[in-house]
Amino acid sequence: MADPDVAARLERAAGARVSELRRIGGGHGAAHYRAVLADGRELFLKSVPSRPADAVSATLRAEATGLRWLAEADVALVPEVFFSANEMLALPWLPPASADRAAAERFGRDLALLHWAGADSFGAPWPGYIASLPLGNDEADSWPAWYAAHRLLPYARLGRDAGTLGSADVSLIESVASRIDDLAGPAEPPSRTHGDCWSGNVLWSGGQGWLVDPAAHGGHRESDLAMLALFGAPYLDAIMAAYRETRPLADGWQSRVPLHQLHPLLVHVCLFGSGYREAAVAAARAALS
Repeated sequence: MADPDVAARLERAAGARVSELRRIGGGHGAAHYRAVLADGRELFLKSVPSRPADAVSATLRAEATGLRWLAEADVALVPEVFFSANEMLALPWLPPASADRAAAERFGRDLALLHWAGADSFGAPWPGYIASLPLGNDEADSWPAWYAAHRLLPYARLGRDAGTLGSADVSLIESVASRIDDLAGPAEPPSRTHGDCWSGNVLWSGGQGWLVDPAAHGGHRESDLAMLALFGAPYLDAIMAAYRETRPLADGWQSRVPLHQLHPLLVHVCLFGSGYREAAVAAARAALS
């Protein structure tokens, strides 16, 4: 049995004895486990130390809140939050499988329906996180200014302060922000977005894709789609075809992909350093072109 403290906290939260607890990885201050309870339930568990830094604990609260909010759309994309307590987050264990074209097409249709469920505003009424970084969620009625103020400029300046972006890089990103109204394309209502929709946060199991580890908020649907493309989701062509068949995209969406990829690239600069600087700068230049 791995980590008796985690097992004890899990038993208190679940109200059942833990038969098996095996560590399977972790990241951003949390350890990941596969757990089996005596009543037969199999869980994926994220756990942070019983006395974590406030920021680490807050990331789990934001994740649980985001998953529950996404699930309100009643689309078969989001695993149920079994519980979020005792500095832990438990989801059903999803046996991993490989993606295939049929599963990708289903995922594209379901993602379109999730976005279509909408949100009350851009942003969200809870403090956000993306990985270990705070994510500004102040609510607004207009996406372009909101995206510039809460998704571009804070991370450009954080990168500058860490020395991973130069002053010229930040000036370039500030140019994108200043021209955001011209670059953003046709106005759209807020979509119910995952917010960190890279391929690693899509789990393939049971003939479908499942969304996990969100930075959920009311956002622009093109942001989720651009992030799927950024790190190479499997069968992306099938995902996009099924998505567009379910809910067509506005004209010119392809040209806006770099604009929507700029935010996650800046986040990577802030989290992982200057190795992502060139990609972020290239996306900023492409957004302006």
